[in-house]
Amino acid sequence: MPDTTMLFHMVQGGPKPVAPFSHAVECDGWVFVTGQMPDSPASPGVLPDGIEAQTRNVMANLATVLAGVGLGFDNVTMVRIYLTHFKQDYARMNEMYSTFFPAGRLPARTCIGTTGLAYDARIEIDMIARRPA
Repeated sequence: MPDTTMLFHMVQGGPKPVAPFSHAVECDGWVFVTGQMPDSPASPGVLPDGIEAQTRNVMANLATVLAGVGLGFDNVTMVRIYLTHFKQDYARMNEMYSTFFPAGRLPARTCIGTTGLAYDARIEIDMIARRPA
């Protein structure tokens, strides 16, 4: 019978949570990473201008959380992206986002337009990763 123990991870030096949640929750080798915002751990709530900079910050925060649990972008299986300015930001976000994954190794993905995010951010991204067997 598989071990279904859940681990609740708060990563040292990780982004400051904007609500009551763990940075990631792990169960049976699957790691569910909470949606990250485009601020930085050094400046909580302060957002850079533009979708490119906000996408870069979100991905940096996700990299920090993944590294904190011993994983990286190569372990990511699924991504959900939330954009508040979907039509305006979609193409430029995709250009920045795609630089974090090697060609031919892109995770499955959903991108959703939404009316609002914490801190009035333009973007939030969450991920599902899998530990190697």
